[in-house]
Amino acid sequence: MSPAGELGPDDVRDRPERWNVVAETSVFRGPVFGVRSDRVEMPRGGGTEVVGRDVIEHIGSVGVIAMDDDDRVLLLRQYRHPVGRLLWEAPAGLRDVDGEPLHKLAERELLEETGYRAERWDTLADVFPTPGMADERTRVFLARGVAEVPAGEIDFERVHEEADMPVVWVPLEDAVRKVLAGELHNMITCVGVLAVRAARASGFAGLRPADAPET
Repeated sequence: MSPAGELGPDDVRDRPERWNVVAETSVFRGPVFGVRSDRVEMPRGGGTEVVGRDVIEHIGSVGVIAMDDDDRVLLLRQYRHPVGRLLWEAPAGLRDVDGEPLHKLAERELLEETGYRAERWDTLADVFPTPGMADERTRVFLARGVAEVPAGEIDFERVHEEADMPVVWVPLEDAVRKVLAGELHNMITCVGVLAVRAARASGFAGLRPADAPET
């Protein structure tokens, strides 16, 4: 800790905190997310004030940055209706199976969305995508030792937004440039690509194991 109550670089670490909620109302409940309205005590002028905050309750997600031996990352294109765009994204999926380990979910999503499997898995980053409005948690994995699975071993059907998802291997440095140029917008893609670039610079030292606990 820094002296005299001042904060310094060593103090920059997220930690749990929960301000007092005096009332909570459920507004909407769906299979992927719900919405609740909270009345929260917050500081003001040496005292407190009760204010309203709407919260999206989300089941959570995972993402995968798959990288091959040529330092290329695997991206797919998917239609995203809320933003009205075709986005190039890393493979990703919802935490929609109770009790499923996150790295197993990531393995499943990589296979189902791209037709690839990986031998080596590491935890790359844990993020709250939109903490100002949602409690969604996303774990981004790094997958290496990637190999394509024969089509005959894949027994699922892609439908709706996943019916037409072209897959492209992109050199990592090109992907980094595209993120910084504003050509890629998906959160998992942007965080994952930049994190992989940083991890590679240190020889991938310090990456957490695939089954590392979320904090």
